[in-house]
Formats: sequence, C-alpha cells, structure tokens
Amino acid sequence: MKHVLVVQLARFGDLVQTKRLMVSLCAQADCQVHLCVDESLVGLAGLLYPGVLVHGLCAHGTGLTKAPALDQAKAMLLGNRMVLRELAALNCERVYNLNFSPLNFRLVSLFAPEIIVGHRWQQGQEIVGPWASLAMRWSAMRRLGLNIADFWAWHHHAPVAPQSVNPQAKAAGSGCIGVVMAGRESRRSLPPKVLANLAGTLRDLRGGTRLYLLGSASEDRAARAFLRELAPRHSEGCLNLCGKTTLADLPEVLAGLDLVITPDTGTMHLAAHLGVPVLATFLSSAWCHETGPYGLGHTIVQASCECSPCLESRPCPMDVECLNPFADPRLPRYFATGLEKHLPEGLLVMDSSMDDVGATYTARAGADDWAARRMAFRQFLAGHLHIPGAMVTPESSQFASRLYSERDWLPTHADTAEYETLRSLYE
Repeated sequence: MKHVLVVQLARFGDLVQTKRLMVSLCAQADCQVHLCVDESLVGLAGLLYPGVLVHGLCAHGTGLTKAPALDQAKAMLLGNRMVLRELAALNCERVYNLNFSPLNFRLVSLFAPEIIVGHRWQQGQEIVGPWASLAMRWSAMRRLGLNIADFWAWHHHAPVAPQSVNPQAKAAGSGCIGVVMAGRESRRSLPPKVLANLAGTLRDLRGGTRLYLLGSASEDRAARAFLRELAPRHSEGCLNLCGKTTLADLPEVLAGLDLVITPDTGTMHLAAHLGVPVLATFLSSAWCHETGPYGLGHTIVQASCECSPCLESRPCPMDVECLNPFADPRLPRYFATGLEKHLPEGLLVMDSSMDDVGATYTARAGADDWAARRMAFRQFLAGHLHIPGAMVTPESSQFASRLYSERDWLPTHADTAEYETLRSLYE
C-alpha cells in the first residue's frame, strides 16, 4: 500500500477547505492517506476525514501564549519530536505541503524534495511550486479569484468533481437558525446591532424560528450585546452557546439547523461540509470567490465597493465604508420581498454554483461588473489545467501574457512530483 501525506497546519476553516483534495486522495486505490494538522484540530480532523490517519503537531502553540518565548520554543520542540519521527518513517510516495510558513517548509525537509507537491525545502532554500507561483500572480487580481478549496484540490492531477465534495444544502426542518457572532478578523464581522436586525428579520420570515448563538468564549460579550439589540419577540427562546460548545460538539449542533447566518468563518465551512444552508456576509477583506461556502444551496451577501476586497493587515482609509449597506434598513426589506430594487447599493446577493474548475458564485441581485472577466479567467484556468472541453477565448492570451513567466518553462521542477502532476495534465 502506498502512503501519501497532506500537511495542513493552518486553522479550523482551512482544514475544512482541504476537503476536495482529501476526498480525491482517499478515492485512490491502495492508498493510505495521512494528514498532519495542529494538535488542537486532531479530533475535528478525525470527524471530517474518517479513514485518514491524523498526526497532531504543536504548530500554533495553543495553551502556550502566556509562556516566555524560550519556554514556548522548548515545549514545541520537545512535544513535536515524536510526531516528527512518525512522519519521517512513513515512506511516503507523495507529500502535499499546502501552507507557506516556516514550520511547513522545515517539516517537509524530512522528505526527499522530489516527492513534494506544493512548497518544498531544497538545498537550504524555500521553493514555491509552479501552481502556487501562478496563484501568487493572479492574487493581484482578487476580484477574479479561485476558491482556495479548488486551489488546493488542483495540486492533484485529477480531483473529484466539485459537486461530489459536499452535499447540497438542505434545511433540517427544526425551525432553528444558527447565528455566528464573529470571525477571527474583526472588520469581516457585522456589529451586534446590524447582525441582530438581520437575524430578527429572517426569524420573522421563517415563522418564529429559534436562534442559537454560536462562537467561542471570546464571542460571549458580542452575544450579550446581540441579545440586548434583539426585539423581545426575537429574544424569546434564544440560546447563547458561545463558549459552551467544543469543536467536537459543533457538528451535531449545526446538523440540526435550518440556516446558519455567519461571516467568513470555520463554522461556515463546517456547515457547508454538513450540507446545512448558509447565509454568509462577506465584507472588508473577505471575498466569496476566494473563501465562500463550498457546495450548492448557499447564499452570500457580498459587499462590492471600489476598494473591496481589501487587505485586513492595512488600516481602512474609508472607515469600513463597506459595512454601511448591511446597516441599511432596505436590506431586511430585500429579504422580505426578494425584489432587487430593495437591495442597498454596494451589495451583491450571490448564489453558490459549480463549474468544471470548482465552486463559483453567481449574482442573483446587484450589479456584478466583474462577472464576464471572471468567467474568462476561469476558462483560462480550465485550459491551463487541461480540463476536457475547455474553451480558448481571446481573453486567454491576455491572461497568459500577464500570468505566465519565462521561468515557468525552465526545468527547475523537472525532478519533482508537482512537475509530474503538471505533465499528466498535459498528456
């Protein structure tokens, strides 16, 4: 039996978004798939990917943040020795290294560079794979975008069809709505007052649905503020679960919901994994074409200002102007009527959909000025990946001249597994 290893040392949401690649690898005959994650996510990884052997590494230093830096380093080194030995002894045929981080590069130095797909460590240098190099170039055109789940999936030469990754979203019939209080990036989340107004409207439209407030203990303060903003008729029966559910409990809670209202969070991706309908709010640096919920049956309300999507790491010179349409009283009216004329300017309402490349999102309401350009970009990618039936358009040559580099044709990757993957696409 051959062994393959996926190294995914990012966080909760990234682990879920690795699903298309994981399912593709698990579909291979006579193949044992291994997954290396942060030790805090071992339990969840086991639930997401049954049959995969999960290896937990202390990558984020969870529980060590209050310790001095030297003590943190010692604890991580000592704690990781055993798992590093396990990984080195696997005799892997392929190692998929998905993250661009110092720890990822050093970890995959355990393996011969020629079996690495993605980022690798070779002769003391951090080498970015050809597919990731191309992605770094198109990242300058973020309004086009490719769902990160599909970016990771196409490290495989023949990933499973995108429609087979997650079940089509369907309400559980419980009459319950989950409301995720906030995401890790503050500018991506709606303030409690705005979120309460949206959740209250959807509760009314669904006939007195019960609300479940979801989040970690750090979101409990936001949950209390949310409850203060709710009308009395909406707060009746509202259950605050912030800090009261573990990652192991969360799938069971989500599976019983009719809808999850959420910003771009790991909980959103977990709901999509389970086939729970998502209403996602995307603003600031969050862009649905990059990290939207994967699968059919989801709705995204996307802020579409001239400056969006932005970089969360930079201060906003516009005082988070993209938040204003979410606070517009016309937005609840839009959800009540479904009429585009009631949708505030600066918002797009998108439906999740699929094509041969992967997940994409189509405007139901609002003016998506980049739709045609995005379609042309996806056709270019389909041609690059040699997907059967891919069309060559006049825009394809424009994308090729902008995104291809002369270095792409040098044989720097000729002895690597990723080169073999690319070659198989072109044969």
